[in-house]
Amino acid sequence: MQYHKAALLGHERAQKAQMKLFDYTGFAFLTYTVKQVNSNFEPVGEEMLAGKAIKENEAILFICDKDGYAKAQSKPMPVHKGEELCQKMVADGILEFTGRIKAIA
Repeated sequence: MQYHKAALLGHERAQKAQMKLFDYTGFAFLTYTVKQVNSNFEPVGEEMLAGKAIKENEAILFICDKDGYAKAQSKPMPVHKGEELCQKMVADGILEFTGRIKAIA
């Protein structure tokens, strides 16, 4: 797929993920919209999986695709709040991603 087409479709998918994450955290921003597979560009996947990263006393929540590409992420928050919100997302029917999340540093 051409980069431009992949970027347009990926941006649309990431924007949906951003709005979904915003519903839980009150703030979310776009991360990846395109991923490179071999020498081809592809849009991030349609899947909406909940993920989290914990570092020391902070958590960041993500919505990612099946390959772990983060489409949206929250601001850092206290770990207990991140755990609570992630559990709510899962309780609401969003599957949890347990692999390595590919996020923008």
